[in-house]
Amino acid sequence: MAEDTPTNGQGNGSEAPAGTPQPQAQPQNLGVLAQYVKDLSFENPGAPQSLRGRTGNPNINITINVQPGQVTNNEVEVELKLDVKATSGDDVLFAIELVYAGLFRLTNIPPEAVQPIIRIECPRLLFPFARQIIADASRNGGFPPLLIDPIDFVALFRQRLAEAQAAAQRQGGQLA
Repeated sequence: MAEDTPTNGQGNGSEAPAGTPQPQAQPQNLGVLAQYVKDLSFENPGAPQSLRGRTGNPNINITINVQPGQVTNNEVEVELKLDVKATSGDDVLFAIELVYAGLFRLTNIPPEAVQPIIRIECPRLLFPFARQIIADASRNGGFPPLLIDPIDFVALFRQRLAEAQAAAQRQGGQLA
């Protein structure tokens, strides 16, 4: 009678002998080392008149830019710049300029993935904090808190990429 002996996956010749280290892929990692307000400005040029008897909703114009720095020793600073201006007719009710930045560590990120990570994922991590700072600044300035809608950083990245490619094509056409 034959005995059944458990093999635990060994004994078929297709696997490495016990004790041989298996090559493992290093995990890719994006680490947040720090987040901070780099620059903040709030202007309320018409106060106190702009705070009296407001009627209607103001026109809100928001400009958002992502400014990554150079990757050095697997670390990069990424700045999220928000410029907000609230107007009523020709009058500026308030203006907020915020540069909110983060220092990130990139571990085992393939070179082709670095730009999408620092232009999409890093600002996506920074945005909720910047949004709260804008809301607090507008509220502390005497206005209702300005809650900025979520931003599609993928679409913003694609738009910037298309603009850069179009500029390169125009420049290439001028040189020919």
